[in-house]
Amino acid sequence: MNWQEYLEYFKEIVESANPKPPYDNEEYFQYTKLNKSRTNRWLKQSPLTEATTAFMKDGITAKQQWIIITEPWCGDAAHIVPVLYLMSELNDNIQVSIQLRDTDSEIENYLTNGTKSIPILIVRDDNGNDLFHWGPRSKQGTGLFNELKEKNADFEAQKIALQDFYNKDKGKGVQDEVVKLLKELY
Repeated sequence: MNWQEYLEYFKEIVESANPKPPYDNEEYFQYTKLNKSRTNRWLKQSPLTEATTAFMKDGITAKQQWIIITEPWCGDAAHIVPVLYLMSELNDNIQVSIQLRDTDSEIENYLTNGTKSIPILIVRDDNGNDLFHWGPRSKQGTGLFNELKEKNADFEAQKIALQDFYNKDKGKGVQDEVVKLLKELY
């Protein structure tokens, strides 16, 4: 699906009187409503740095396909996917498509420590060859997540800590890491 279809899918879920599974579970439904709000906030704020903007406008000179594997219920995705989308919009050489992890995605080829962690960004050349993949979080975000797991932090504590991290980071970790990988291509 394209970006607009993804946003429509989000909207359909949160506006549905009888959402389909897993959104019929009240917790998933509430996470998704919150994630829609967070996604819209990042799109409105457009947290891209000057360095990211400059590179994205002029640094990519060949056609690329960006495939983002995600799901509306994913809290990390609500903070990361909008940043990736905003980056892609700065260069006409980039075509973005969204794959839903739980429905016909390529996630099995991009496991993280054996798990279907998302979001995942796959960057391919115009011929469909993988150039690299990135995700599910920046190195700092992953470090925080692993630290919380080691401390046996409950889900609520993890959510709060990661939310604080994303609010302070403002997508900079994602931008820095993806731009670094893109620069290595040219």
